[in-house]
Amino acid sequence: MLNNNLSIHPLASLFSMTQGPHWSHQRLLAIASQLSMLLIGIFIFTNLIITLGERRLQEEWATQRYSELQTIGILLADKVAFQEFRTQLFAKDERLQDYLRNPNAAQQKKLLESWQELVQHIPELLSIALFDPQGNYRFSTQPNINKEALSLTDLASNANLASNEVYTSPVKFVPLDGKLEPYFYQMSWLEKPDLSSMGYLLTYNSMVQMLESIKPAFSSNKSPLLVLDTQGLLYAGVNEPSPLTNLPETLGASLQQSYPALWREMSMNNFGQFHGDKATFVYLKVELTSQVELKREYFLVSYISNADIAARFSQWQTIVIITAILLSLLASAVLVLNHMYRIQERSRKYSIDVANCLFNSDIGFILANEHARIISANPKAAEATLIPLDELTDRSLQRTLCLDDATYEQMLEQIELSGQWTAEITLENPDGPTLKVQVRQAPREGKGLAQLLVTLEDISELVNCKKHALLNELLCDNSVATALTDASGKLLKINPVFDQLMQLNGDLNHNLAALLANDLGNQWPRITAQISMQGQWQGQILCSANQPHSHCLQATLKGHLGNDGDIDYIICTLEQAADRLRGPEPHHYVPHRSTILLNLTALERHFTSLAPQSREQSSLLLIDINPEGILSHMSDIAQLETRQQEVEVQLLLEIPTHYQILHWQLGKIIVMLPDTNATQAHHFALNTLEKLNSNGLGEGINMGIASYQAGQTLEQYLSNAEIALKRAKQNNEQNIAQAFTRHQSEGN
Repeated sequence: MLNNNLSIHPLASLFSMTQGPHWSHQRLLAIASQLSMLLIGIFIFTNLIITLGERRLQEEWATQRYSELQTIGILLADKVAFQEFRTQLFAKDERLQDYLRNPNAAQQKKLLESWQELVQHIPELLSIALFDPQGNYRFSTQPNINKEALSLTDLASNANLASNEVYTSPVKFVPLDGKLEPYFYQMSWLEKPDLSSMGYLLTYNSMVQMLESIKPAFSSNKSPLLVLDTQGLLYAGVNEPSPLTNLPETLGASLQQSYPALWREMSMNNFGQFHGDKATFVYLKVELTSQVELKREYFLVSYISNADIAARFSQWQTIVIITAILLSLLASAVLVLNHMYRIQERSRKYSIDVANCLFNSDIGFILANEHARIISANPKAAEATLIPLDELTDRSLQRTLCLDDATYEQMLEQIELSGQWTAEITLENPDGPTLKVQVRQAPREGKGLAQLLVTLEDISELVNCKKHALLNELLCDNSVATALTDASGKLLKINPVFDQLMQLNGDLNHNLAALLANDLGNQWPRITAQISMQGQWQGQILCSANQPHSHCLQATLKGHLGNDGDIDYIICTLEQAADRLRGPEPHHYVPHRSTILLNLTALERHFTSLAPQSREQSSLLLIDINPEGILSHMSDIAQLETRQQEVEVQLLLEIPTHYQILHWQLGKIIVMLPDTNATQAHHFALNTLEKLNSNGLGEGINMGIASYQAGQTLEQYLSNAEIALKRAKQNNEQNIAQAFTRHQSEGN
């Protein structure tokens, strides 16, 4: 809120509207820095788009190429499987069987001619060879490949296979026509009818020819395709026109040594992508044999250089660059025009802009012209007047503040005389707030009438608080003594009747339990527990035997609980207790509660003070509240104490006024029932047990009832009740039992 002593005259120069367009040094620096930031931002954004576009193109190529590698891997595996089947057919060929039955030169010549014809018509089939049972070479179509005897490892591997299975070897190299040729052979076991070995048939297949037969089936057959084993050795793919420098250049070279980063990625995964500095790689591990005993795993690798990706993206790159240049020119023009518009707008509405800056606060401000029509207002003013901000401009101040003609004329006169007017008004809207309005003159330089500066402060909450405080004060000013305390009983506020009754003389440094120590002090924890459960507690206090009618008061303690269920405040009212007729004694005050005795001596005094007739017709109820197994651990004692307090509070709510409760032991409660025979006591026990069950407190409750016998002491009386309690515990069907409920004349 503006200070009343604030002078408006020094601000008069701020409302000048004669400012012309002027490009200040600060604005020139601002536009230069904005243009620089714009160009830098567009440059970075353009590079980002180009980079993301090339990366997107790389990912699309990698996804397509990975799908092709999967197909190539499947076709390779199918070819190897077909070659295994073909090797089995060669092994069962009739000419081979004739030669094995009759191994002579004529049969060998016919067999070799048949094999040569097969080799010429199948490009990937390099040679067919025959070995004896010991693995020694006999003859083949290509002697340069397979003159060496079979190794013991191959023979052992073949021995583990069934007769209808084919052993596939790892890929190896052989020099053919002056260059290395990657190949693998498949070996079939030739058996006699007695299942003994007649030798081994081997077919040699070219890895390069197999790949050449597969690649033309794909659109990207120009993409490089490398084949490596699980150790990183290269077996195919060295005939590329422009290979990368860090890839193996010859067959048998190791990728692990030439490109460790790529090999590290491949060795940890079975498939994936690798984006290098010069190219993007796609790799896939394939299995070429179906036998579980043999693992023939190889990597299929393809790549595309980043230069090729950039060349493919060059057309889009040109479009992006041209678009960026056009956007830069357009944004620069918009930026310059925006500054020009702002200069013009500032020169025309400079005073209104200054007023808006002044009004940017938490208090409502309105600037009105000399005719009391609103020029500008801030959002707080719109919120206070309940009118949208865009509708306040050019609106009458009288209509906005809902002023009648007399008040409006008085406002203008007061402003003309003293320069300001202050009032508290309430808008006509039903939900309208109460506002403190201050209208002052805001003069400007030059001639003309002064403008009006209006401040609006919402004081609705303050008015409501004063109104509620007055109503609460009037509500408490009655003939009933009333006090407000916290959960511990400390006095917070009292009315005059309570102050006069307790003779406090306005001193609140007291505790309610201490003021009523004889009646509430010892039972304050139980009272607060009942208030937490039931919401209130009622009882009779300040009873005097000499003057019962003037000193017996009815106390009502009502609790207000917080969100967590704990007591925040307690309201205590003290009023004259109601009198009732009880027995032959008229106008006897009947208490609204029963005091819980804490020791057996107090119960004995109560027992001996009973009238003889009431004592002879009395019953004793012994309640055991210890459920089976609840005291299995010492930590359960607190649980049992809490449960006993809950049962005692429930008994206090339901017990007749002339019955007396004793808190005897942990888990045991004694109830003295004067003027109550065994049948009435049994009904009372049944009703009590039913109410405890309805409140979830009946589990494990057992009750024993005994009647008074002539000449008994309280100790004997209690022993009889304990016998009844034992009977109740032994009977699983019922929780209530009786003992010694007949008089001695009738017999037990």
